[in-house]
Amino acid sequence: MKTIRVASYNIRKAIGTDRRRVPERVLEVLGEIDADIVALQEADRRFGVRSAAIPPLLLDDLSCYKAVPLNVQTDSMGWHGNAILVRKQAEIGAHDVLHLPYLEPRGATMAEVALNGARVRVFGMHLDLSGLWRRRQAAAVIHAAAQGQAMPTILMGDLNEWSAQRGCLADFARHYRFAGCGRSFHARRPVARLDRIMHCDRLTLTDCGVHSSAAARKASDHLPIWAEFSVGR
Repeated sequence: MKTIRVASYNIRKAIGTDRRRVPERVLEVLGEIDADIVALQEADRRFGVRSAAIPPLLLDDLSCYKAVPLNVQTDSMGWHGNAILVRKQAEIGAHDVLHLPYLEPRGATMAEVALNGARVRVFGMHLDLSGLWRRRQAAAVIHAAAQGQAMPTILMGDLNEWSAQRGCLADFARHYRFAGCGRSFHARRPVARLDRIMHCDRLTLTDCGVHSSAAARKASDHLPIWAEFSVGR
C-alpha cells in the first residue's frame, strides 16, 4: 500500500486577510502542508490577462511543485482560477479542463498523477454561489469522473455549500465519501466547511484536517484542508 497526501486551498488570488497580495505567503503555507497534490482555487487574477496569482518563477524557485499544464491562457495557471499542483518529480498523465454549466463563469480541472508508486485521478473545482447552479455543476463533475478508465479518484475544492447535508453535498455523497476535514472559512475565525475533499471507495482515508497555522490564517481568507489516503497497488 502507498500513501498519498492531498490538499485543497482557495488562495484568493494570493490576497491575504490583511488585503495585501503576497504570493510568497501562499507558498510558505503549501510548504507547511507538504502535500503531494494540491488543488488551488482563485489561482489567477480576475481581470485583464488573468495572470497567475503565483508567478511561475516563484513557484519554481520557492516550492517543490509544478503546475499541471492546462494550455488555456498563456499567463494563467488555471482554468477559471482552478489549478492543480503536483510535486516536481510526479508524472502527469491525462489532464484536461471541464466546462461546467454556469450562472457566473466556473470550471473544473482534472489530472491523472503518478507518484512514488501511487496513481490517482484528481478533480479540482470551485462551484457557483447559486445552489441551483452548484447542483448542475456537481452533476457535470460526477459525470466526468465516471468516464474513462476506472482508477482511484479524489475530488476537492471550494464547493461554496453552507448547508450541512443538502444541495450538492447530497449529490456528491451518492457517489463519493467525504473526508471530515473541518471548518475552513473564514480563516481568522472559521465558521463554515466550504472547502471539501471527497474520494472513491478504492482509497482508504487515514487522516485529514484543516491547516490553521499563523501563516495560513494570514495568507488567504480560506484555510487549506488536507487528507491522506492509502492507495492499493
